[in-house]
Amino acid sequence: MKFQPDSLAGTNTITRHAPGELWVGNNRFDRSMLVPWVGTVQPWEPSSIEELEPRHFEALLDLKPELVIFGSGPRIRFVSPALHRALIDRRIGVETMDTAAACRTYNVLVAEGRSAVAALLLPPVPATVRGA
Repeated sequence: MKFQPDSLAGTNTITRHAPGELWVGNNRFDRSMLVPWVGTVQPWEPSSIEELEPRHFEALLDLKPELVIFGSGPRIRFVSPALHRALIDRRIGVETMDTAAACRTYNVLVAEGRSAVAALLLPPVPATVRGA
């Protein structure tokens, strides 16, 4: 799915999402990512819900978001609030949705000038699905 969002200069915009990959601007990524509204897009260690630990969400604190959009993969899956307790304790909002919806929502928030971070799980796509 290709996105054509309105954007503010200097912000990160997710321009495309497909199974197992996403683009921020013209840069393609094929693993889970943290996409801050400004600054460097960072790899995010977990590739599935089952791999998530509190430290993965604690890593977002350094980015100083007002809101985190958590993309849980190809379908929406909620996680225990204990995993993102560090964000809750600092009154940082956390919204969970599937990764495609998270990409769209993140773009809208960033276009509004919000300090949002997208924490996106991108599970690996088997070679048979990619057509390899």
